[in-house]
Amino acid sequence: MLLAETLRSSTLRLALISILVFGAAVIGLFSYVYFSAASYVRILSDRDIAAEVGLLQKAYGQGGRNALVAAIGERVANERLEGGRYLLADAAFMPLAGNLKEWPAALKESDGWQSIEAADGHLLRVDIVPLAEGLRLLVGKDIDDLRGFAGKINTAIGLVLLLIFILAGVVTVYTSRRTVGRIESINAISRSIMQSDLGERIPLRGTRDEWDRLAQNLNLMLDRIETLMGEVKQATDNVAHDLRTPLTRMRGRLEKASGRSRDGENDQALIGDTIGELDRVLTMFASLTRISQIEAKDRTAVFRTVNLSDIAGEVVELFDAAAEHEHVTLTASGDPTAFVTGDRDLLFDAVANLVDNAIKHGRDAGRVSVEVKRTDNGATIAVSDDGPGIPDNERQHVLKRFYRLERSRRTPGNGLGLSLVAAVAHLHGADIEMSDNTPGLTFRLTFTRPAGA
Repeated sequence: MLLAETLRSSTLRLALISILVFGAAVIGLFSYVYFSAASYVRILSDRDIAAEVGLLQKAYGQGGRNALVAAIGERVANERLEGGRYLLADAAFMPLAGNLKEWPAALKESDGWQSIEAADGHLLRVDIVPLAEGLRLLVGKDIDDLRGFAGKINTAIGLVLLLIFILAGVVTVYTSRRTVGRIESINAISRSIMQSDLGERIPLRGTRDEWDRLAQNLNLMLDRIETLMGEVKQATDNVAHDLRTPLTRMRGRLEKASGRSRDGENDQALIGDTIGELDRVLTMFASLTRISQIEAKDRTAVFRTVNLSDIAGEVVELFDAAAEHEHVTLTASGDPTAFVTGDRDLLFDAVANLVDNAIKHGRDAGRVSVEVKRTDNGATIAVSDDGPGIPDNERQHVLKRFYRLERSRRTPGNGLGLSLVAAVAHLHGADIEMSDNTPGLTFRLTFTRPAGA
């Protein structure tokens, strides 16, 4: 099965294409070397032959046929000119002087530069020059070494290509099998995770290569999915718990009212209580919908430059009566030039939730302060109280939906206030920081998106 998958893999196809391209490049390189060397050798040969022709023509011009025959004889006898080919023939192509026994039949109608194969099988490069009296002069040079060089080049090309294809084939099959093997391993574990256990993870081999990084990222994704699934389950359980209590109370009241005679005053009280319970349920669902809309980032198009200090002042003014009722001192201070870019209504709701929580969960007859500061690249707003605060190990959890420090969930509330704050902060790119106020808690939002950004 692995072999079949390897043969069908795109890695193998890409590797084969790479081999062909590389092989073509090698052939092109060797061809260039060969033709360059051959051209260089030919140029040198042609230069030497041209020089010899010039000297022989000069001898002929000065002393005629006899001088030319003597000059050719000297060159044939000169051992330093080994490899030279000379032949002087008459009009009937009968040899008069030189070291070639006869005029090549293929060159009887030719003049100028030619390449021929001699009777002894050697490759010659010659220049044929017609002279007076019907004489014809052939001056050449043995370039058979060039043929040997070409043969060696061809052999080298063949051996190199064979070696390249063998090595490339081995490497290609190995790489493809390794790649397909890792992919199939990840696929098998992925199928196992989908079918049974979300807690299973893709094993790392410790190679720190791209496959280990991919497995690590997939494991991180699975961790995130598992966390989200846990949060969904927890949220579902909390919703069920929060709905069961008001629905049970409403059913109990209605069942009790159905078994007694009608009483206008009692019936009206029952209706009022039932409406109040339904309003709390509807408020919870409205909060959930609002958080979902914020997290979907549907409102970024309406971002404008807003004054964070003005928003803080309006929130403090709104909650002034509630703070006075709880005997809490509520104060606000801030820089009137603290501008940020965002949705004014959402920022108002976030600050309002923070102030509401500080008043409800702070110390009786305590203090709640709202402070706004301008920073180099944005602004911060901090809401502080002097209540019991939030334990360090709970600070990340309180931002989840329906999470409440009070496990019995008997006190009013649904655990969505700080979830809305977290959603608004994420939408605006703000950082959330919770720190001790000794005593109490300081909840700080830091906006790094300045006005106009």
